[in-house]
Amino acid sequence: MDVLVVNAGSTSLKLDLVHGETAKRVEDFTRADAVGHRIVHGGLRFTEPAVVDDAVVAAIEELSELAPLHNPPALEALRRARAALPDVPHVAVFDTAFHRTMPPEASTYAVPERWREEWGVHRYGFHGINVQWVASQVRVPRLVVAHLGGGSSVTAVLDGRSVDTTMGFSPLEGVPMTTRSGSVDPVALVYLLRGRLTLDEIEEQLEHESGLAALSGGGSGDVREASPLALAVFVHRVAGAIAAMVAACGGIDVLAFSGGIGENAGELRERIVERLRFLGDFRVEVVPAREELVIAAETRRVLASG
Repeated sequence: MDVLVVNAGSTSLKLDLVHGETAKRVEDFTRADAVGHRIVHGGLRFTEPAVVDDAVVAAIEELSELAPLHNPPALEALRRARAALPDVPHVAVFDTAFHRTMPPEASTYAVPERWREEWGVHRYGFHGINVQWVASQVRVPRLVVAHLGGGSSVTAVLDGRSVDTTMGFSPLEGVPMTTRSGSVDPVALVYLLRGRLTLDEIEEQLEHESGLAALSGGGSGDVREASPLALAVFVHRVAGAIAAMVAACGGIDVLAFSGGIGENAGELRERIVERLRFLGDFRVEVVPAREELVIAAETRRVLASG
């Protein structure tokens, strides 16, 4: 089965035609046997891939409030693909689904019950599709995956299952990223809301004007242009996050790096690993991200089982 994989980001659209384990980048919606879509946020409803129909589209749209940067462009691409290829099945594959196995102690915020039960304030986790890929390539009991790139997260994978991760309610939580802040004391945000910045200004600056870019005086947040302070903060926070994930796994067999920074910034990897030598011996692997292969495989699986 040839699967067209659609991966729509806030500023880009990637289309891959996957035949078996081979993926070829294409420029437009191409005739295929099925279409698999990467959807970042599936909330608590979508814990498995879903065959797309109008009800699924409506549910993803409702979840856009939880992922305003990611779900809307994915929805637009989904609508365009369904219009271009109306006679083939479409399957939504969710970044959050891999983290459905996190235990309550890892997925629950210590906030009022109404926040959790009525408003869905919950630790969902992200980058699950690529973490699933890395776990399929590095089969060890205790695996920590550092997905470092424009968005960065660290995940604890115990016996192939996610048991904790640094991203939570949104992809903003966790370690610093290229233009995203990572975790910030919520009281600092309340302080800024009291007459200093508007809600929209805070959201814009946390998402697009923070992270490595902010610590380097602006720019794209590219690690090759990052200031010494930005790199030091990044190494410190990522190493601390990895140590926390090791605790969640009860130890570590392999630390796997993936994502644009994780795969290509060798000096940063070495600095992070050096900070973790106190953990004892563990293997370090670099695993190139191949989300398109997971999306294609999940699309075939869902359609075969249906």
